[in-house]
Amino acid sequence: MLNYITNFIYSLIRISTPLIFVALCSTISQQAGLLNMAAEAMMLTSSLAGVMFSAMFQNVWLGILCGMACSVLLALFLCFASFVMKVDLYLMSISLNMSLVAGTVFVVYLATGTKNTTAGVIQSLSLPNVNIPIIQDIPIIGAIFSGHNLFTYIALVMVFVVWFLLFRTKLGLRIRASGQNPRAVESVGINPRKIYTLAFVLAAAIGSLGGMYLSMGYNNFFIRNMTANRGFVGMAAATIGNGMPVGATVMSFFFGLAYAITNYLKPYIVDSYFLSALPFLLIIVLYFIVSAYRSMEEERRLCYVAMTRAREKLTLTNARQRTLYGRTTPCMPSRFLNEIPEENMEWLSKPQPSSAWKAVRS
Repeated sequence: MLNYITNFIYSLIRISTPLIFVALCSTISQQAGLLNMAAEAMMLTSSLAGVMFSAMFQNVWLGILCGMACSVLLALFLCFASFVMKVDLYLMSISLNMSLVAGTVFVVYLATGTKNTTAGVIQSLSLPNVNIPIIQDIPIIGAIFSGHNLFTYIALVMVFVVWFLLFRTKLGLRIRASGQNPRAVESVGINPRKIYTLAFVLAAAIGSLGGMYLSMGYNNFFIRNMTANRGFVGMAAATIGNGMPVGATVMSFFFGLAYAITNYLKPYIVDSYFLSALPFLLIIVLYFIVSAYRSMEEERRLCYVAMTRAREKLTLTNARQRTLYGRTTPCMPSRFLNEIPEENMEWLSKPQPSSAWKAVRS
């Protein structure tokens, strides 16, 4: 049983690795005020480019650099189309995702004569698995955290690198400022479009590592559509993680858990299509939960901000109902009044809900 759990956690880390890369990619884009809908295309392009160029040059690092360069070229093309040609960024990104699914198949066919994989014809060089000294000798912990592909450890290091870039550097400040208030950035002589482009390029370079992990770490060949919508899952992880590197990483492991459970249940469940949809169903459920929570937090913040405007004494009133645009609706007291200590409040009259309000609450 212990070996089973150990192997499952080890598999979870492997499966989550590409999601971490693409979640960090989307995090940088979101901090710049952009939604990177082309992350799937960047992963798919780099995964094929890494295989072909590493085999061509017989150098794994040159293959990785060429894969990153192809992803960066896609990002530059999107920025040119959006900022210069005024093409809608998101429509262009979706079009690229769809086009490159077919485009990569066409390139594989030209290179190998088959439409599905480069296996058996073009063998990629791959990064090695790394055994961590001392940790590898610790029971259980060594079996879980040691022996992973080098890409996995790069992904974990990149979490700190992206956090440091966004929150401890001048460039990160400009990226976040451009995302929050581009007019203010422009007023101090900084061109927001240059910041957007730089952020998109950095995001593309990081996201490409997720694609190359699949073809040069997890495997050593390219398979048709091998990213399998992981770009969109990583984007969802960044969104639900509130556009923060650590939050995006935690959500990547959560969705990786869904993938791991799916892989372990496939031999026992006939309908594998339902299992394949499990991560995406989780995205929908989590997005509704997180959206509701954030909406309540914003409501709480606005309530408390309004209350702190009072210097010495604050008087709150409540209307039982209000009429707006000819429609009368019942009004409920703020739910956050119950969070205020009783000794700090003096009720002149406790609000009594009307019959309509009781009907609403029931």
